[in-house]
Amino acid sequence: MAADSEDSPRQARLFVETPLQEAAIVELDPDRAHYLRHVLRLGNGDAVTLFNGADGEWRATIEAAGKRGGRLSVSTQIRTQESEPDLWLVFAPIKRARIDFIAEKATELGVAALVPVFTRYTAMTRVNVERLRANAIEAAEQTERLSVPEVREPVTLEKLLQDWPGERRLLMADESGAGQPIAVSLGGLDAAAKRQPWAVLIGPEGGFHRDELDLLRNLDFVTAVGLGPRILRADTAALAALSCWQALVGDWERPTPRLALDYKRRDAKER
Repeated sequence: MAADSEDSPRQARLFVETPLQEAAIVELDPDRAHYLRHVLRLGNGDAVTLFNGADGEWRATIEAAGKRGGRLSVSTQIRTQESEPDLWLVFAPIKRARIDFIAEKATELGVAALVPVFTRYTAMTRVNVERLRANAIEAAEQTERLSVPEVREPVTLEKLLQDWPGERRLLMADESGAGQPIAVSLGGLDAAAKRQPWAVLIGPEGGFHRDELDLLRNLDFVTAVGLGPRILRADTAALAALSCWQALVGDWERPTPRLALDYKRRDAKER
């Protein structure tokens, strides 16, 4: 199957860790070359787009893609790098399929960092950080993001709070019912509070221990909120809280990038 045209929203995108500029050469490892050749069914001369989280998005051409690796030639920049909300998702690890879901959907929702945290009632004792990062990369490639969230090594809740950066505010999903409704809390923020870096904290399936709730509520950078009248599973709670934050504080007033590009091209053709 040939590569999509320049105007197609389905053109293959790849995250790379190489600096991107005009005439740059990007070397691919065997896994990435296999992905282009056998999954996307692309070959020499086909076009892809590249991003690295720092240099925007670039168009490139496949020069080689084989069993031992591949090579791409970078040509022109499509989008410049854009600022994104400084939002972390701090979450208690859950079972494998659902933690993968959290990594994927949180990436789509624009988080800057994924931070696994062990609480008293966290059932999982290990986290495959590399697997979470792979899920985040794939989600970023498919959703027009220009960056991939950082995936942190897991820490205990006590250690996380001990080292918490003073300027970052923490929005805690409080299943006990003691917090304000999330829309009320976020809707009442002033402009200065909205500009601060934020994090969303989601507890485990069993909820926070009473001691953990007391600890969190006594910290001045923590805002406890409720997520409505129904009890949500941990992965649902994460997506609900992130969506509310992006709608009321974050960048959801900005257009979808591919649609914006298509409208610009359409306007140019009609002139």
